[in-house]
Amino acid sequence: MKKLSLILITLVASFSTYAQSSFKEDIDVLQSVYGKSKSELVKQYMNLSDAQSAAFAKVYDDYETQRKALGQTKFQLINDYAANYETLTDAKADELAKGTLKNHISYEKLYCKTYSKAKKAIGSINAAKFIQLEVYLQTIIRSEILEAIPFIGELDKSKVQ
Repeated sequence: MKKLSLILITLVASFSTYAQSSFKEDIDVLQSVYGKSKSELVKQYMNLSDAQSAAFAKVYDDYETQRKALGQTKFQLINDYAANYETLTDAKADELAKGTLKNHISYEKLYCKTYSKAKKAIGSINAAKFIQLEVYLQTIIRSEILEAIPFIGELDKSKVQ
């Protein structure tokens, strides 16, 4: 678990380091760093036999393709929020909230679909192990993102004080 924590800290640090670059660069860098490091992390954590690894590879690759698309949508929503933060209207807040909720639901659906495929490929225990790791990683990343983004109206309150 210590190695998992160390790799996760590296991922989070990479996210923070690149947070100042352009939006397109953010996506490219995050996905390349996260994808490469993550695949190594998953391989190490899952500790599958060669036969299981071969069976799991397609499931994992399909998952990563879809996860990256959802990640792009998430970062587009964050970028849109940042661009509209100071002038946020009811309509834009509604659009962003609905987009964020839809993105969260899409992640949950992806977990369910991937679990079913992984269960057929590597069994229930290993499939559950993978989903547990994914939910953990996404929760940590989501937490870091939320820490970096001000709540609606938060900046206005700090100006008054």
